[in-house]
Amino acid sequence: MTKPKIAVIVSSTRPTRFADIPTKWIVEKAAAHGQLDVEVLDLRDYPLPFFDEVASNAWAPSQNEVAVKWQKKLAEFDGYIFVVAEYNRSITGALKNALDQAYVEWAKKPFGAVAYGSMGGTAALGHLRQIGVELQMVPVRNSVHIGAGDFFKVHPGFGGSGNLADIEGSIGASATALLDDVTWWAKATKAARA
Repeated sequence: MTKPKIAVIVSSTRPTRFADIPTKWIVEKAAAHGQLDVEVLDLRDYPLPFFDEVASNAWAPSQNEVAVKWQKKLAEFDGYIFVVAEYNRSITGALKNALDQAYVEWAKKPFGAVAYGSMGGTAALGHLRQIGVELQMVPVRNSVHIGAGDFFKVHPGFGGSGNLADIEGSIGASATALLDDVTWWAKATKAARA
C-alpha cells in the first residue's frame, strides 16, 4: 500500500497568524516520521464565500467554483491534520465555513490536530471533533496542544523565538503519537473505502 496522503490544513487566515510556525513544524515531523505524504492546504488559497448552497454536496452539487475547487482538492487526500487556532473557545470562522463547503470528501477519513490557544486549543479541538463526527470523519485520539505558556515562549509577536524546537519537550511525543494515529487510521479507512 502506498503511503497515505494527508492534508495539513491551516485554519487561520489572519495576516498576523501564528499558524505558519506549527504548520511548518508538523510538516517536518511528518517527513521525519516517514509514513505519510503530506501537503499543506492553506485556507487563504481558497477564498470561499459563506456557505450559501441549496444543500450540502451530499445532497446537491455545489455551484460556487471555489467550493468545487476546494472539494476536488480535499478528495485527493486519505486524511487530514488541522492546525487549529482557538478563537473564543472555538475554531475559526474560516475553518467552520471550509468544513461546511464539503461533505462527501471528508467522510470516512481520519483527522488529527495541532491546536493552540490559552488552554492548548482544547475547546476548539473539541468543537472540531464534534463537527468531524457529523461529517462522518474519524477523529483520532492523540493531538498536539500548545498552551499559553509555550505559546508565548515561541510566538514572535509576543517576543518569542518563533521556533517550536524550544518547546519540543512539551509537544514532541504528542506529535509522534498523532502521526502514528493518523497513519493507522488512514490506512484502515483507505482499505475499507476500497
